[in-house]
Amino acid sequence: MTVTPHRPDDGVYDVAVIGGGIVGAAIARELSGHDVSVVLLEARDDVGDGTSKANTAILHTGFDAKPGTLESRLVARGHHLLSDYAKAVGIPVEHTGAVLVAWNQEELDALPGLKEKAEANGYQHCRIVDADEVYRSVPDLGAGVLGGLAVPDESIICTWTTNLALATDAQQRGTTILLEHAVTAADTTGDVTVLSTEGGEVRARWVVNAAGLGADHIDRLFGHDRFTVTPRRGELFVFDKLTRPMVNKIVLPVPSSHGKGVLISPTIYGNVMLGPTAEDLTDRTDTATSENGYDFLLTKGERLMPRLLAEEVTASYAGLRAAIDHPDYLIETTPEQRYLLVGGIRSTGLTAGIAIAEHARALLEEAGLTLRTRGDLPDPPRMPNIGEATTRPYQDAERITADPAYGTVVCFCERVTEGEIRDACHAPVPARSLEGLRRRTRAMNGRCQGSFCGAAVAALRTRHQNHDGCRSQHKDNR
Repeated sequence: MTVTPHRPDDGVYDVAVIGGGIVGAAIARELSGHDVSVVLLEARDDVGDGTSKANTAILHTGFDAKPGTLESRLVARGHHLLSDYAKAVGIPVEHTGAVLVAWNQEELDALPGLKEKAEANGYQHCRIVDADEVYRSVPDLGAGVLGGLAVPDESIICTWTTNLALATDAQQRGTTILLEHAVTAADTTGDVTVLSTEGGEVRARWVVNAAGLGADHIDRLFGHDRFTVTPRRGELFVFDKLTRPMVNKIVLPVPSSHGKGVLISPTIYGNVMLGPTAEDLTDRTDTATSENGYDFLLTKGERLMPRLLAEEVTASYAGLRAAIDHPDYLIETTPEQRYLLVGGIRSTGLTAGIAIAEHARALLEEAGLTLRTRGDLPDPPRMPNIGEATTRPYQDAERITADPAYGTVVCFCERVTEGEIRDACHAPVPARSLEGLRRRTRAMNGRCQGSFCGAAVAALRTRHQNHDGCRSQHKDNR
């Protein structure tokens, strides 16, 4: 059941949430579980097309967060909430576990303190292990390991499906999603804020700023000067699927006086990932990879796992994290403006998103927003599986018999079928571009990076666009 978006007669939404990433979508979903009208504003032409689409895709336990911080509490809570939600809606997750590897005496000496930090954060399952046990768990690591810290509950997850599930769930609960609605001005008069956007004016009684890289700009529209976002670029290599047997566990660096360092991790799609770098920029749109980034990752990879560097790199990419000049999440209400800032969430927002939404709802209620839980909520959506750990459509004989489109492979590198492309085009929150199809299906994401299948995928998109799916200029869900 999909709830019809609630549009009051006066044209004023109860709450406008700015930002269609994981945090914004989670907040919209949480609020639309109550008797209020909610609109989700996204500057781009798809949800999850900003910071949320490019990260290390790890479902964290929160073991290494700074104890006593809001981030620590919400990541720990979010780990349980997202784990349960993933089961309910079909977000791919693999419980691989992780090991922090000590390569020098400073890192080895840091392990007991990291274990104590985990316990202070409420996570009791860390265990210090010797070098032999580290090599037994990850035999292909380079020479020189001195020891490690096992973290058995760290997992890998599909960040793309997480964002899409939350947005779809919010929409089915009644949230209106407005795409290509970058907010350019905010004018509060009486009990209504008029948001000027590139898609027209939006009026709301309350506003939630979950704009990620643009959160400080939005905050200034409301007259504040609390923080500045510094885009921090992280570059990563993705290695061929033949490397996956080499890395069945997340290999984490031990934080040291020199920083957090580079990790090696399996991915939910059957690859291995190396990265990220950490480079502060001024350009909030610069997601290009760089020669310096390549050199850095190759040097680190040669030390961590030399055999990996002998394998093929399928892709490289970069994502931007919203680093701020504040040591914790910055989540604050301004009741007199009916405004909530949700800023500085960084990469842990993937894990903490649903818990952040709970916290945001509580703060809004404290600030004066009346929220009555609804009793008519639809069941959560069931998302298509794009992970390797469970059956994909091309492997499902019963499904293919019922619909041969699931047996017609279009992208041979990633085994994506015509049926999946069609479904992504006609989903409740449909793909509106080739990049949107990539995130929903894995099409064009393999060895050939679309050079073989790209034309066929584009043709299918055009066909379904002509049947009112994959709408490239779709503005909202009205």
